[in-house]
Amino acid sequence: MLAFLLAPPDNLARPTPANEPSLANIIQVTFGGQNAEAYWNQDGTKLTYQSRQPGYPDEQIFVMNADGTGKRLVSTGLGRCTCSYFSPDGKHIYFSSTHEYHREGQAPADMSKGYVWVVNPWFALYRVPTSGGQPERVLRKFGYIAETTIAPNGKYMTFTGSFDGDLEIYRSDLDGNNIKRLTDSVGYDGGPFISYDSKTIVYRRDVIDNEAELNDYRTLLKENMVRPGKLEIWAMNADGSNKRQVTNLGAASFAPFLHPDNKTIIFSSNHGDPKGREFDLFTIGIDGKGLTRITNTPEFDGFPMFTKDGKKLVWASNRHGEVRGETNLFIADWK
Repeated sequence: MLAFLLAPPDNLARPTPANEPSLANIIQVTFGGQNAEAYWNQDGTKLTYQSRQPGYPDEQIFVMNADGTGKRLVSTGLGRCTCSYFSPDGKHIYFSSTHEYHREGQAPADMSKGYVWVVNPWFALYRVPTSGGQPERVLRKFGYIAETTIAPNGKYMTFTGSFDGDLEIYRSDLDGNNIKRLTDSVGYDGGPFISYDSKTIVYRRDVIDNEAELNDYRTLLKENMVRPGKLEIWAMNADGSNKRQVTNLGAASFAPFLHPDNKTIIFSSNHGDPKGREFDLFTIGIDGKGLTRITNTPEFDGFPMFTKDGKKLVWASNRHGEVRGETNLFIADWK
């Protein structure tokens, strides 16, 4: 462990558990801290990700090569940052940050209200040259703006916003113009990811079933929080039409990504854990059939993304952590 603290490696091969047969040649590419939401560029040669490390007030955005080399900061080092994504041409990284409006770290969620997520109203959307430079503000409205992903054809991006009084999914062009709201039902619609053919958006949705849930949701949202205990995976066309529910697990399912075959969705869920603490990766057909568990490592596996050729998978996991709760990034061949 001391060697890692002095000079962590760029990467380290890890054994593939026998009960994870869809994965092969697992490589760990971060070591220490909190590392998550790693997303590929179009040719699968680089990753952008968020990391909480000593010396910064909160999570920041980094970029690295696919083998874990060349790690470097691309955000300002101020505020809290999240949800980074490459533009299709690879020239920019888009991300949400509070650095202009709130340079300190984000206050912890009020867990006296149960397990909740903060939907920080100080986030604005920025882009920065992949080669480095000063971030340019793309979109700012009062309210949460995050969870941005970009269509591979470069014609639009999607994001989650609370500026209309609810958590909804929007799309716009890559300059933040021509905003169109894609969802309109009360409840948390968020985490949109766009298919590699740019035709389908998969996302998470909290269906409100009764008046008590509705009141709880609205009360929390006024305090910039949301309760993510019951999220299902949904899909819709790029224009917001043909919305359909894919999962019906009664669990916290999130971070869906559509395989390039356009038939298989991979996502993270605590489905199967009565205590709701263990999150694993699952796949399911976009038709809602064929649920399959992919990971079986204790604690957390989440934020999966395939390369454009479908041959590699990146995700975040607590496996092999030096301290409890440490989250690192892993890459595997997809079998």
